[in-house]
Amino acid sequence: MDSANRFLHVPLVNSEQMRSRPCPVPAAAGVYGWWFDEIPTGVPAAGCKRRGEWTLLYVGISPKAPPRNGAAPSRQTLRSRVRYHFHGNAEGSTLRLTLGVLLAEHLRIELRRVGSGTRHTFSLGEQQLSAWMAEHARVSVLEYPTPWTLEEELIGALDLPLNLDQNRNHSFHNELSARRRAARMAAAELPVLPR
Repeated sequence: MDSANRFLHVPLVNSEQMRSRPCPVPAAAGVYGWWFDEIPTGVPAAGCKRRGEWTLLYVGISPKAPPRNGAAPSRQTLRSRVRYHFHGNAEGSTLRLTLGVLLAEHLRIELRRVGSGTRHTFSLGEQQLSAWMAEHARVSVLEYPTPWTLEEELIGALDLPLNLDQNRNHSFHNELSARRRAARMAAAELPVLPR
């Protein structure tokens, strides 16, 4: 079975399992996929891969490809990245930013500038987003030594409406980009919140 096929069949992990010891997600390089049993309104998911009630909407990697300028490579792992997606904030997680924008009305949250005013999070709404993800999101992970090469293959082969990078030809790309941009513009009009 090739790597892309294996990726689609590895076990799904939930938020609670990410906090357990031993953690089922390795501290290694690889690819992760986000599966949902509730699709945010307006997301076209008809062509997405499914496993029972779970639909694959997004893939990511950790670490990112090494910089070409000789800078030190990222030290992130699958475990640290997936934990951040589950429990971090929108400033450090493209997935959380996207989900928060798509679920803003449903969860009654809004993107805000925080701290110095250059960072964007959902402020107290991050807790609601984490709770929604704990209930409706699962992640699959596959160790892979050069995850950026497999990510490119997966984005080219799968219907992944929540991926923007390397996915410009997806029918949802322009709408998702516009909604994220509108959320940032709206945040720019509101007062900056303390951290």
